[in-house]
Amino acid sequence: MGADAADAVVIGAGPNGLVAANALAEAGWDVVLVEANDEVGGAVRSAEAIEPGFVTDLFSAFYPLAAASPIIAALDLPAHGLRWVRAPDVLAHAFDDGRVAVLHDDPAATAAGLEAFAPGDGDAWLALFDQWQQVRDPLLDALFTPFPPAAAVTRLVRRTGARGGLDLARLGAMPVRALGRERFRGDGGPALLTGNAMHSDLTPDGAGSALFGWLLAMLGQDVGFPVPQGGAGRLAHALHDRATAHGARTELGTAVDRIEVHGGRATGVALADGQRIRVRRGVLADVAAPTLYCQLVGPEHLPARLRADLERFGWDDATLKVNWTLDRPIPWANRAAAGAGTVHLGVDVDGFVDFAADLSVGRMPARPFLLLGQMTVADPTRSPAGAETAWAYTHLPRGRADDEDAVAEHLALVEAAIERVAPGFGSTVRGRLLQTPGGLQASDVNLIGGSTNAGTAALHQQLVFRPTPGLGRPETPIEGLYLAGASAHPGGGVHGACGWNAARVALRGNGRLGAAQRALVRTAWARLLPED
Repeated sequence: MGADAADAVVIGAGPNGLVAANALAEAGWDVVLVEANDEVGGAVRSAEAIEPGFVTDLFSAFYPLAAASPIIAALDLPAHGLRWVRAPDVLAHAFDDGRVAVLHDDPAATAAGLEAFAPGDGDAWLALFDQWQQVRDPLLDALFTPFPPAAAVTRLVRRTGARGGLDLARLGAMPVRALGRERFRGDGGPALLTGNAMHSDLTPDGAGSALFGWLLAMLGQDVGFPVPQGGAGRLAHALHDRATAHGARTELGTAVDRIEVHGGRATGVALADGQRIRVRRGVLADVAAPTLYCQLVGPEHLPARLRADLERFGWDDATLKVNWTLDRPIPWANRAAAGAGTVHLGVDVDGFVDFAADLSVGRMPARPFLLLGQMTVADPTRSPAGAETAWAYTHLPRGRADDEDAVAEHLALVEAAIERVAPGFGSTVRGRLLQTPGGLQASDVNLIGGSTNAGTAALHQQLVFRPTPGLGRPETPIEGLYLAGASAHPGGGVHGACGWNAARVALRGNGRLGAAQRALVRTAWARLLPED
């Protein structure tokens, strides 16, 4: 294509970069989207990677946050070919003793199942769902808008009142293990909440894990855990097709070598193939914060305090993912798990704590917690009739992620965990694709060391602390440069908010109030990040 100038360059065609490109192009900006891979999508891609006729989601697969995101909804992606489909049941937790807790799309059905674990647990679940219904819209607005979300918080307080607001704030600070003990007598409710919390790297006893577990569980009751029909890549391609329809241009298969900075402002990007694209208005980077600052910008352009903060940047745990093609559905011992698109397994309620403790101290977990996806259950187009496409992932300590012998041993533990609740699983396997932490990074340079959320979701690196202590906003100390990836608030997950927030700030910064806004941000950065 050979573009040599643009209003904006968006670095990275992951979901956040694609959303940012859509927002800018729709506003009339001349946008160039630069992606190192030969295909758009980042960690939202799929392929017939094991054998023909079986579609494998190579990274992420289920998208409750995308389905709930007002940002994604506003893009009208069905007009660009996206179709959401769902499994009969949202999620199940399969215990080794044969019990199964099921998250149905009907809260009453979920409550009835939990009542079998302990009397009263059904009502406890419905009380959590009532709380969700009360705060849903302003809470999602607060999560998906730039920090501080003053308008959304005001709506939350009006909706809940003082006492309800305190209850929600307490939930936000609680560990999910405490929430489970407080609300339920049996194991079913706590298992559903804790398993959802551990879709992140939050621990069962970690502050904030209750909010994350409750949020995902309630979204499951609300919008389900949908998947794009035909593969995860259909979501990325719908986003890309929409951006292209609005005039965005794309450079595929070319990495950005550096961001050019002159006079404290981002003025262009230099590509690895020798091209240079001059930028008139801004650069939006859908990359991890350490990559942006330490590699693409360079420490010479950064305040000393930011350089020091980046040395303390915390990553989320490494991920090990196994993908299978199966000649028949998984033979669950308890058929209650058969209709769930997502299945949690491998541990009981106390086992979550043991698993997290192993990761915290750098041990390979003795009993891994698994998230397993039954993709043909959710979307029958993913495999030939009667067969199944499935995957499972678990976490490893970052310090052991490159230990090939340990990873091989862990793969055996993963498949053994499935055999405990689905005897005969091994005999269904036709083909297998193992994605190690290093392999994930090789496929997507943003998945550094196998981390999938571009930084820990722990409370000390969220809100105003994300990605480092500061504003919690997309602006950077470099004028015209915006952090648009999951290292920015609100963090990981496919919701588009990081890209949307960066684009919105860039658009406002170049509008009539742009000069005043930029002056305020520069003043804030100067106070937070003084020079040497």
